[in-house]
Amino acid sequence: MDQKQKIYGIHPVKEALDEGTPINKVYIQKDIHNERIGEIIELLKKYKVPFQFVPREKLNRLTSKVHQGIIALTSPVDFESIEQVLPGIFETGETPLIAILDGITDVRNFGAIARSAECFGVQALVVPSSGSAMLNADALKTSAGALGKIHLCREMNFNNSIKMIKDSGLQLIACTEKATKTISEINFSVPTAIVMGAEGEGIFPALLAMCDDQVKIPMQGKIQSLNVSVAAGIIFYEARRAK
Repeated sequence: MDQKQKIYGIHPVKEALDEGTPINKVYIQKDIHNERIGEIIELLKKYKVPFQFVPREKLNRLTSKVHQGIIALTSPVDFESIEQVLPGIFETGETPLIAILDGITDVRNFGAIARSAECFGVQALVVPSSGSAMLNADALKTSAGALGKIHLCREMNFNNSIKMIKDSGLQLIACTEKATKTISEINFSVPTAIVMGAEGEGIFPALLAMCDDQVKIPMQGKIQSLNVSVAAGIIFYEARRAK
């Protein structure tokens, strides 16, 4: 990992948080308990930045510098909240088309999904604060810059954010190969949130239960499955074509 992506030491990390530096995640040595670390933890909660307590050995692997028990991994893009973004989409007069990405951890897949999303007019990507791809230079490169042009919403309370999206009038359409309906059977001309899960594991059951409908991409080959970023591009195109 590029050293430029890391901020280590109590004061530099606190300063980065106070200045609003985009941060992917913060690692804190699990056996350190002092007032200064406590202040940073409160800031992390306030600014909704994911953090994790880890052994000192992990921090030592991340840097050979004096880290004082804390390392922040920075992000090349800013994070937003769908609670602020969604009203703005409605105010422009556009019909919302957003994507909810559940458990997409591969940075290249994430970047490719963002690229397709930007190309087909998806206004925002919504992800949970944990269990999602770390946004780094690889993700930005794969997205061809799209991650800097689309609203990226990282949500600490993912379930509450999904409920808010539903309450705002968007239909939640889950994309799963287990569905019986195909994407051509869905009315994408209304406000829509397309829900996609990781390859293999799929969409988390609790999130799947919140969806209004489930769809699949019709296929004729023997494999009957697609890379998640390829599937996302097809679904985004179909959704935009219907508007």
